[in-house]
Amino acid sequence: MNHPDMYRGEQIVILGLAKSGFDVAKRLHERGAIVTVNDKKERHQCPEASDLEALGICVVLGAHPDNLITEQVKLLVKNPGIPYSAAPVQRAIELGIDVVTEIEVGYHLCAAPIIGITGSNGKTTTTTWVGHMLEDAGLQPIVAGNIGTPFSGIAADACEDQCVVLELSSFQLKGTQQFHPHVACLLNIAETHLDYHGGMEDYISSKAKLFANMDTSDIAILNADDPTCSALASTVQARIWNFSSKQEVKIGTYVDPSFPSDASAASEQTHRIVFRDEHGVKHDIINVDEIGLPGRYNVDNALAAVTIAVAAGAKPESLRDSLRSFKGVEHRLEWVREHQGVQYYNNSKATNTIATQMALEAFQGNIVLIAGGLDRGLDFKELVPYLRERVKAVVTLGETRHIFRDVALDAGLKSVKVVDNKDDAAEAIQEAVSAAEQFATEGDIVLLSPACASWDMFPSYEIRGSIFKEAVHSLK
Repeated sequence: MNHPDMYRGEQIVILGLAKSGFDVAKRLHERGAIVTVNDKKERHQCPEASDLEALGICVVLGAHPDNLITEQVKLLVKNPGIPYSAAPVQRAIELGIDVVTEIEVGYHLCAAPIIGITGSNGKTTTTTWVGHMLEDAGLQPIVAGNIGTPFSGIAADACEDQCVVLELSSFQLKGTQQFHPHVACLLNIAETHLDYHGGMEDYISSKAKLFANMDTSDIAILNADDPTCSALASTVQARIWNFSSKQEVKIGTYVDPSFPSDASAASEQTHRIVFRDEHGVKHDIINVDEIGLPGRYNVDNALAAVTIAVAAGAKPESLRDSLRSFKGVEHRLEWVREHQGVQYYNNSKATNTIATQMALEAFQGNIVLIAGGLDRGLDFKELVPYLRERVKAVVTLGETRHIFRDVALDAGLKSVKVVDNKDDAAEAIQEAVSAAEQFATEGDIVLLSPACASWDMFPSYEIRGSIFKEAVHSLK
């Protein structure tokens, strides 16, 4: 949908001057809106402010002024991470002013069809994989959203003959109203971000807003193996396609353990990825073992990506090379190096227990796990069986270091090292890597998979992962 004059002459407040705030402020200013940008950070922390002011945009820094939100304001566009309890947000709600994220603005500026992808785990890998598939299929995708490129920054430049593939977080989706993708996928639901949402009900309902404005001309893709995803099917107006690694689906992609293909005799059991179309025709795609990424959960990501790509217009059989050639995304089970016969992997994106569980399942065992981070009240005890079966040693750091130590001891592990918090987070990572090196022997895996957010020690999981990789490469 492209509404060129939708925001002209309206007073709009942008709350939060991060990259998305910067981009949406510029785009709204270009459309003739009267824009004010506000951030609690001081000016020296906001280098983008001068660029916006040079365009004639008002920038207010250092605090949230009491007169920021008035009855004349027509729209508040907030950074997704700012809680709804923040004073300017509460004031806007009291005055009946719409509160949205830049995803909503991007939708109104975008002429290209939109593919939306969300879930508790696997969003970035699946979104990137879909972009890879559609690029190979010649469909000119633009990949944006929570993956790092703000939607509002590219929306107005996207043409009708392209498609925009968006990774969407619950924070972003909660602030949408009319957002309407043509294809939308919910990968899975796990207990996470409850400190922001206040409970699972709000978290699930925020994810479900992905489908809120879809109709029968659209395709909604749900994980048939996830009970929460499946339960949402009855509330969705779009046509339902599914993906599953455990069962055959009516329409969508699944693993068929006995599908005959060119790669094997009909009598030989294989595990093939198969797509079944809306006419019931089965399309053989690839053997599970040929997928370019390790781990059971990447089979699920592959199934989802195939389903999304076909819904977007790719031919099922054309996706084989993309499934083989895709090698993953930085900070998602990313191979770093081999050192003295030990393989080092960076999975810093694992910010909850489910993500770490999935990473542990990707390897047969002999894992030295580096974990711990921001304490958000998660229960790590569900990791005990995986620690017991696959992990030989644990190195813990961050706010949850002692909690994680106790869980490792409950799993019966004897080799546990606690890295005390330090003023220098990089030094703490270096100590953790050195301790893991001491525990590891030839043939082992050293895996950074924190099961926690990074914000107790690092500005982001990306920075945490990059520092880990630097520490690994510095090993002598």
